[in-house]
Amino acid sequence: MNFKHHVFRKRAAVLVCALSLSLLSQPGIAAEQAGAKAGTKVADFRLPNGLQLVVIPDHRAPVVTHMIWYKVGAADETPGKSGLAHFLEHLMFKGTAKNPQGRFSTVVARIGGQENAFTSSDYTGYYQRVPTEQLKTVMEFESDRMTGLVLTDAVVLPERDVILEERNQRMENNPRARLGEQMDAALFLNHPYGKPIIGWRHEMETLSREDALDFYKRFYGPNDAVVVIAGDIEPDTALKLAQETYGQIKPQAAIQQRKRPQEPPQVSPRSLTLADPRVEQPAVQRTYLVPSFATAKVNNLPGQSEALEVLGHVLGTGSNSRMYRDLVVDKRVAVSAGAYYDSSALDMAKFGFYASPADGVTLTQLEAAADAVIANVIDKGVTSEEMERAKSRMIADAIYAQDNQASMARWYGTALMTGATVEDVQQWPARIRAVTTQQVQDAAREWLDKKRSVTGYLVKDTSAPAGQPASIQPVKAEKRT
Repeated sequence: MNFKHHVFRKRAAVLVCALSLSLLSQPGIAAEQAGAKAGTKVADFRLPNGLQLVVIPDHRAPVVTHMIWYKVGAADETPGKSGLAHFLEHLMFKGTAKNPQGRFSTVVARIGGQENAFTSSDYTGYYQRVPTEQLKTVMEFESDRMTGLVLTDAVVLPERDVILEERNQRMENNPRARLGEQMDAALFLNHPYGKPIIGWRHEMETLSREDALDFYKRFYGPNDAVVVIAGDIEPDTALKLAQETYGQIKPQAAIQQRKRPQEPPQVSPRSLTLADPRVEQPAVQRTYLVPSFATAKVNNLPGQSEALEVLGHVLGTGSNSRMYRDLVVDKRVAVSAGAYYDSSALDMAKFGFYASPADGVTLTQLEAAADAVIANVIDKGVTSEEMERAKSRMIADAIYAQDNQASMARWYGTALMTGATVEDVQQWPARIRAVTTQQVQDAAREWLDKKRSVTGYLVKDTSAPAGQPASIQPVKAEKRT
C-alpha cells in the first residue's frame, strides 16, 4: 500500500511531532506491499481477546522492531473534536499507575533502543526497536498503557499547548502544507478525510482530559489492535510473549465497527488559490478522488488500484516520467513535475500531480500543459516500454526497501490497518506484473476526470510582508482551462 498518507512522528526524547505532508519520494505501493524477503514465512496469529499478531522473522541482526497499531485515526474523531487522535497519541506517553510518566522512555533509552509514534487518518501506532532479549520488556510496557493510562489536567492541558504550537510550526508557517490542507477540505465533501490530522485550531483549543479519556476507552483495547514484530525472533516465541503480555488483557466491549460518512457523487471541479508572502516558488497541484486498494477490493473493482499505481509511476515518478519529460525537458514550462497515487486508505484515496513553473510561465499555462499530458494518456494510452520500465522499477524498489527491518513491519501494519491482509501484501508483485496497458488507459479515463478533482495554486502574496497571514480565495472562472 502506498504510504503517502500524512503522518505525525514523535521523537520520544522530547515528545515533539514532525508533520510529513508530502512523502512523494517514497516508492509507493511497491514498498508497502512487497512482503518479506524471499523464503521468509510470515506468521499471522489471533489471540482469544481479539488481538492480531503478525511476525516477520529477520535474523540478520539481534534486534527486533515491535509495533502496535490501533484501528483509530483522525477520521474516527467525534465531530467538533478534530486533532483528538493525535492529541491522545501524545498523552499515551504520560504514564500509568504502574509505570509513571517518563519511565517507559527511560528504559528504552537505557537498553539502547529507539521509540516513536504516529497518527494518520486511519490508525495510530507506537513502536520500539530494541535488542531481541528486551522484546518482552517493551511488550509489557505497551500492554500496560493499552488500558492503564492515567491522565490529569496537570499533564493534559500543557500537552494541548504543545500540539497547538505544532500546528503553528507545521501548518501556519508552511504555505505548501496549508495549501494541501485546504485542498483536502475541498476534495472531501462529506468524508472526515477532509479535516487535517493535526486538527483545526479552534477545535484543538477546546480538547479536554475528558475528551481524551472517552476516546481512549472507546478505541484502545486488544480487540482493536494489531501487533507487528519484525526481526530476530521466531513466530512461536513471539506468540508466547504476546500471550504473556497482551493476552492477559480483556477485550474492550465499547469497541465497535467504524462507520464513516461516505462521499456523494462529485459533479463539479473545484479550485482555489493560496497566496502567502513567504512563497518563493509558485506551484500548481491537483488531486482526484479515486479508489484505494481497500475500496477497490470491497466494490469489486479488481486491478483498479494496481492500474492506478502503475499509472502514477508512468505519469510522474522520476526523470523518465511523462510529466517530467513533457513539462520540464521538452516544453521547458516547469522546473519540477510529478504525480503520485495514494492507495493506503481505508476509504477513498487520492491521485495527484504537482508542478512548479519555469520563469515567465503562468500557473494557468502550466496547468494546461499538465492537462495535455493527462489527455494524451487517456486518448492514446501508455507504451509497452513505459509499462515494463515502471513495473520493473516498482518491484525492484520493493525488493531493495525490504533491507530495512522497520519498513517491513510498517508495510504489513499499514496494509492491515487499511483493509488488506497478509496474503494481499505477499501477492502484490504478481498483481503488478499482471497490469496491462489497457487497464492503465481505462483507469486514467475513468478516474482522472476533473469533476472528481481539486486544483490548487500556490502564489506569492506581494500585498503583505512576510510573516503576515496568507489569503485563500477561489480561482476566478476565467483562469481555468
